[in-house]
Formats: sequence, structure tokens, C-alpha cells
Amino acid sequence: MARVVVDVMLKPEILDPQGQAVQRALPRLGFDGIADVRQGKRFELEVEGPVDDAALARIHEMAETFLANTVIEDFVVKVESEVPAEVQS
Repeated sequence: MARVVVDVMLKPEILDPQGQAVQRALPRLGFDGIADVRQGKRFELEVEGPVDDAALARIHEMAETFLANTVIEDFVVKVESEVPAEVQS
């Protein structure tokens, strides 16, 4: 079993009102020195079996068609951890 993470963020040219609201609130809360904040989404997928090229291609397709709106969002797919079969119970 493995964990694959899909991080989805608004494209840099897209206005991020949630990120801006957080960025404006930080100094009022005593957190200075933060120049910009972008808000995004993180999906953690537990994958059965090995995460080979075919599995990653399938997850990339899933992210492109379902998890992200590719008109306004970019995404990154990465394997966060793989547990060897002999360790799993």
C-alpha cells in the first residue's frame, strides 16, 4: 500500500481571495514577515498495490479530470510513502 498526494493550487495568475484574506489577517495576529499566501487543496490517496508508471498515470488522469479544475488550477502528483508488502498486515 502507498500514499500518493495530489496538491492542487490556483494558477499564479488567478486571484486567490482566501489566500489574500489570510495574508491580511496574519499581521493582526502577530505573524509578521509573510509576503504572500496562496490557499490550495491536498488529496491523500491510499493506493492498493505498487505505485508504478501505470498507477501514476491513472492518478494523474484522475487529478486532471476530477480533482482539479485545470482551467484555473495546477496540480502536482507525488508518492509520499510506500509500505513494503511484508510490513503490511
